[in-house]
Amino acid sequence: EAAIEAVLRGWLSVLGPTSTKRLAELLGLRETTVEAGLARLENEGFAMRGRFSPGATGEEWSERRLLARIHRFTLGILRKEIEPVAVADLIRFQFRWQHIAPGTQLHGREGLLAVLEQLHGVEAPAPAWEGSILPLRIRNYGPELLDALCFSGEIAWGRFSLPQAASSRSPRRSGPPARNSSLGLAVREDLPLLLEEGEGIGAMELSSEARVVLDLLETQGASFLGDIARTCGLLPTAAEDALWELVARGAVTGDGFAGLRSLLVPEEKRRRGRLRAVRGGRGRRLPSGRWSKLPRGNVAGFEEEERGEHAARLLLRRYGVVFREMTARESLLPRWRAILAALRRMEARGEVRGGRFVSGFVGEQFAAPEAVEALRAVRRAKTGEMVVISAADPLNLVGILTPGSRVPPRSGYVIAFADGVPVESGELGLVRSRLAAHAASGSGTPLID
Repeated sequence: EAAIEAVLRGWLSVLGPTSTKRLAELLGLRETTVEAGLARLENEGFAMRGRFSPGATGEEWSERRLLARIHRFTLGILRKEIEPVAVADLIRFQFRWQHIAPGTQLHGREGLLAVLEQLHGVEAPAPAWEGSILPLRIRNYGPELLDALCFSGEIAWGRFSLPQAASSRSPRRSGPPARNSSLGLAVREDLPLLLEEGEGIGAMELSSEARVVLDLLETQGASFLGDIARTCGLLPTAAEDALWELVARGAVTGDGFAGLRSLLVPEEKRRRGRLRAVRGGRGRRLPSGRWSKLPRGNVAGFEEEERGEHAARLLLRRYGVVFREMTARESLLPRWRAILAALRRMEARGEVRGGRFVSGFVGEQFAAPEAVEALRAVRRAKTGEMVVISAADPLNLVGILTPGSRVPPRSGYVIAFADGVPVESGELGLVRSRLAAHAASGSGTPLID
């Protein structure tokens, strides 16, 4: 047995991945004898079994350190095959990857679900979701599409990150929060890995009406707005303000998007609607759907490694190409080191590609296999296209990927890109007039301020 093991050690050190049958033929031994010797070497940690060669149909054996060298050499070859692209090409790729570029938009309920899976956990000003983000990605977008996904339980919405806790010197008094407070949409099944701990809600300074409504939802569960107003002894308008305060604080969500949509209507329009209802003798139309407390405290139950792998897969689905700068606007992900460790493990398993995909950035970069070919195709095709996105869009990476100052994520502002280069920003009408003036003068497109 010792002699057989010594001979097998020598052959495995030079052959690379090989089969039991081949070793038996080389040594003139029975396959069962060779199999027993290899098993003893495996127990010692010298040999590994598996399928290592491309197209291998049966079990193979290899010396552990030699296999590691082959693996490192293969990764090095794969990384050298990639030619990095410019930042403008990356942005043009992102417009196609996230279905913003002309001709790449999705359709219907299934298309909306695919878009929301990409944008899982992204937080943006509440009016921007149906004002610009979703209509830009879904052709002929209608509110009923999002309502159907919410009522079916596939999509959840709410403020997933918690506001900064108020200090004792400057407590956060809760007047009605601004209508552009950040809210997110998420796949309900993956919500537990997204939500932050919720202990801060109990200590947060809330108005008396909001505190009463929150206590009711904690004890009574999901409730309609009319029931909330009657049970708490509040006017419907006061109940709406209390709900919006709780929504903006990350404490409450709804089973549909229609209720939130009604709360986002400006107060002036809501006041005119109430007056028309009273003059017309009609009852007040309340927001549809039930309201409930947003479940929190789930993240602690997951290990950092599990959260890192979930975040890595989420970023690959969202951006296709991932490196540290791409996560600058992500507020709900674990630390980059946990994500980086997960991406390295995924590269070792052959699930993602590592290399230098975008020039001008330091640190490791990774990409989904299907994104590598798409990135190359975008680099080869220069279309001269003009794309205008909202400043609140998740792809507003101006000042992060591109030189210059950042453009704040205001829902009323837009950014214009020409072939992936930001050329103008500001209010939509102003941007259009500037672009038209420069096109008429023939002086070229100005760089963003």
